[in-house]
Amino acid sequence: MTGYTIRPAGRDDLPHIMSLVRALAEYERLTDRCTATPADLDRMLFAPSPVAWALLAEVPDREPVGLALYLYVISTFEGKIGLFLEDLFVEPDMRGRGIGLGLLRHLARLAKERGHHVIEWNVLNWNEPSIRFYEQLGATRVTEWQTRRLTGSALTALAEGALTDG
Repeated sequence: MTGYTIRPAGRDDLPHIMSLVRALAEYERLTDRCTATPADLDRMLFAPSPVAWALLAEVPDREPVGLALYLYVISTFEGKIGLFLEDLFVEPDMRGRGIGLGLLRHLARLAKERGHHVIEWNVLNWNEPSIRFYEQLGATRVTEWQTRRLTGSALTALAEGALTDG
């Protein structure tokens, strides 16, 4: 599809980014975990040394309809830098028009221009439409690794020197 544009997000886009992040949380059935505020996103994306960046997809006469939010990952084994796609979302009524593909293509071009070797991301096990889409792109499933998360009381306990039984 033509008729959409992709551009880097700016600080003035924080309300749109926040709206798209909340819509993604709703789609992924994770609204209870969506506690980010515009100030949080501002600190991540637009601080003097940002830790993440965002691309927005726009169609005429609408607020942004798509988001790709990414950050750097490294491979110490290979001595290379890659990109981690934290969020990819297109408004439901805009899906099937090539916007998600356009966001990923734009991100792939950025990666190649910067000499990055990989783009990685996570997808929920139940999200079959996205899994099929990613497979059509040639993305492979990583099976050698398990994702682990340390959060909440377990994170606090470790920081304070304790171990949990779990």
